[in-house]
Amino acid sequence: MAVRSILRFLLMRLGQTILTLWGLASLVFLMIKLLPGDEAQMAVGAEASPEQIEAARQRLGLDAPVIIQYLLFLSRLVKGDLGVSISTFQPVLNDLVAVFPSTLELVSFAMLVNLAVAVPSAIVAANKRGGAFDGSSRFMAVIFGGLPVFWLALMLQYLLGTVWRLLPISGHNAYGMGAPILTGAATLDALLALDWVALADALRHIALPAVALAALFSTQIFRAFRASLLGVLTSDFMMAVRAKGATARRVLLRHAVPNSVTATLALAGTQFGAMVGSSVLIESVFARKGVGAYMFNAVAQKDSFAVLGSVIFIGAVVCIANLIVDLLQLVVDPRVRAAQLGN
Repeated sequence: MAVRSILRFLLMRLGQTILTLWGLASLVFLMIKLLPGDEAQMAVGAEASPEQIEAARQRLGLDAPVIIQYLLFLSRLVKGDLGVSISTFQPVLNDLVAVFPSTLELVSFAMLVNLAVAVPSAIVAANKRGGAFDGSSRFMAVIFGGLPVFWLALMLQYLLGTVWRLLPISGHNAYGMGAPILTGAATLDALLALDWVALADALRHIALPAVALAALFSTQIFRAFRASLLGVLTSDFMMAVRAKGATARRVLLRHAVPNSVTATLALAGTQFGAMVGSSVLIESVFARKGVGAYMFNAVAQKDSFAVLGSVIFIGAVVCIANLIVDLLQLVVDPRVRAAQLGN
């Protein structure tokens, strides 16, 4: 029964993910049709001859009815064909796969900063509700939650990089300091090469963009986790635990935190996908390679297929991140298991 329930849950979540990706693909197809200009000319570039344009039109099936074009578009997506970039002359999927490790590195470090700042702060604020730390931390959450990401990134560059010269303001490594490229993630490449100097340099370069990307999301985690903790701490269950003589530390860390973490885990997973999308600004400001910078350059160069391919790629990452979060919730929270699996 348990195995059958798990399989049913997995199939349901997988079906929802497929439907979401199908809806996103359909939206992208509509965007392609609404874009001004000739799709065949966009595919081969502005300098193409009429013969090349006509050949591309036949190759892409653009001379067929719209419904046939739509089906051909979906079939190409299933095969991983996102089109060819008119800037790099490479398949868009190959370009995105090449730069994605760098974005994944940035988002992972930003998530670590996010959780390292927000979770302890929320625990202390909830435990000292109404105190000075609680009030000041909520005030700071409102301030940082309202700051534009690009403005914060520029201020960090100016203050920490230009005025105080504490951290580098762009790139992945200093000139001549990078380890051999194996994965495309500077810190991981340095670890694999056991190059500790390159690792320290890569960490210094990723510090500012990770903090800038994490700032907005950490305020969301702080508020959500604090509210969840307060709800648990004031529940009848906690009153019963205290009546049994449990210390305040045990009540907080052994009972309140584990019972509050599920909603925060779901939010963090959603944020992970959102961070990939938000990397467009951060990677551009800090001159880092990645999916965001690739999409930004594609927009600047009017590379339509690269832009639309990036949209589909980022959407797929968000869907996969949400699916993983659902599975993690199923593992760590018995209440979710009971609600989803019926046992």
